[in-house]
Amino acid sequence: MFGIIRPCRHRLPEKLATAWMAHLCGLCLALRDDHGQMARVVTNYDGLIISVLAEAQAPPSTDSRRAAGPCPLRGMRSHEVARGEGARLAAAVSLVLASAKVRDHVADRDGLLARRPVAAAARRVAARWDRKGAATGADVGFDTAVLVEAVRRQPEIEAAGGTLLEVTEPTETATSAAFGHTAVLAGRPGNVTALEEAGRLFGRLAHLLDAVEDLEEDARTGAWNPLAGTGTGLAEARRLCDDALHGIELALRDVEFTDGKLAHVLLVHELRRSVDRAFGTTGHACTATRGATGAGGVKAAFGPPQAPHPPGAPHPPGNPYGPGAPPPEPPHRGGRRRGLVAGCAVWAGLCLTCQVCCSGEFHDPWTGEKREGLCHKCDCDCDGCCDGCDCCDGCCDGCDCCDCGCDCGC
Repeated sequence: MFGIIRPCRHRLPEKLATAWMAHLCGLCLALRDDHGQMARVVTNYDGLIISVLAEAQAPPSTDSRRAAGPCPLRGMRSHEVARGEGARLAAAVSLVLASAKVRDHVADRDGLLARRPVAAAARRVAARWDRKGAATGADVGFDTAVLVEAVRRQPEIEAAGGTLLEVTEPTETATSAAFGHTAVLAGRPGNVTALEEAGRLFGRLAHLLDAVEDLEEDARTGAWNPLAGTGTGLAEARRLCDDALHGIELALRDVEFTDGKLAHVLLVHELRRSVDRAFGTTGHACTATRGATGAGGVKAAFGPPQAPHPPGAPHPPGNPYGPGAPPPEPPHRGGRRRGLVAGCAVWAGLCLTCQVCCSGEFHDPWTGEKREGLCHKCDCDCDGCCDGCDCCDGCCDGCDCCDCGCDCGC
């Protein structure tokens, strides 16, 4: 899985985290249902934005979810997943763009693709994905030719030696068309223009962040990079990214949503974090909190207690570690340890079902203690929305697009 928007489950409130997972699994299953098991490898975090936007604009429906059985990538747990035209549009877009990526790697003779038999097989897979993506796109009224044409023009623009924004234009065009079509699917034609603008800027941002993250590797391998190829410095690239972030936020304000909380979190909060991550900078800190603040403007509620806890007094909420706190949750299985052979057998089962890497939590095979899946390790501060303040009531869960009056930028 890949993409520039990689939200941490510690930051998303449970309701939004569940919805995000529903769209991710919905995209994966839409790829499987329409294009076969192998197509699921193109599931990506950015593609699900299409599904999120389509559902966010659509009227409330009890038919927007379906039950999915246990999956290794969910730690062998069942889940309610997104369904419908939004998920299918996301699948079509992901498939066509992935086929273009495969062709790009074949042309560059990357890794095993330098071998003729492997390259020939990859070309056949890409051609099949093109056909199937186009068919699914047609089913939902979207012409994937705009994506194919954008990919075709990319090498020509790069070879012509244009400016950085000329280089990002094909990506902008492709994402603009996909974002705009979500309004058509939702029956909101008045949203098309604003979403096309948001999509255009999202495409620019994705292209720029990819260039920033690949800059050192491209320099080492001699590959063409948009920043180095156009003589653009990191300061200018950051300015363009910040402008795009601001433009996306403004465009979303013109969109009429039925429930736009998840879309807002992903395209405003998480996208800002993606930029900070790519440039190695830290996010904003909220200083206008409702209460005392500690170092860096973070609310004291997330730090140590501000006053000693009176002995014998009831344990205050929010501090599970102070005096008078209830005892910690006992380990799974009552604290009994498994033997070496039994523990190894359980460990093998966890690995074979991907729970060690992909499950949110699993129980240690020997001690029974809770462990976190490797893929869920994150680099965030895990303090919730706005880097530690509670001004947004759980990151937009309960407010109108974070219109909370604070100056944290949300």
